[in-house]
Amino acid sequence: MTNRTLPDLSGFTGSERIFKHGVFPSVCYTEGVRYLANEVHAYWLIDFIAAGQRQPEIKVEEFQVWKLKRRDDGPVYDLIVEDGNDNVVWRETIAFYDFPLNPGDTFKLWCVRGELCPTIMLPSEY
Repeated sequence: MTNRTLPDLSGFTGSERIFKHGVFPSVCYTEGVRYLANEVHAYWLIDFIAAGQRQPEIKVEEFQVWKLKRRDDGPVYDLIVEDGNDNVVWRETIAFYDFPLNPGDTFKLWCVRGELCPTIMLPSEY
């Protein structure tokens, strides 16, 4: 496995374009999320979040914090959804993806229900 790092995402502050998910067209994502997915081959993460919008315990949340946390015990990750107030509403263990996080590190995306669709975004794009 090659050592990869997260790209610099600090330049994404708002989004002029929104993209519809190919499989779940009722879910959208921003330019920053698209850039992230392209750079680290993480469209699977967008897929998880889009599919999660069908889960009853997730879809009721207007504001969702999606946390991908790499465990200390190998390339295993916890994907955690919170309601924005640090209350966990859903969790899944993922053991087969290669996202560029060091053990113990966490990466966050937000999913916010808007007028048109739930939109996945970087926190800096809110």
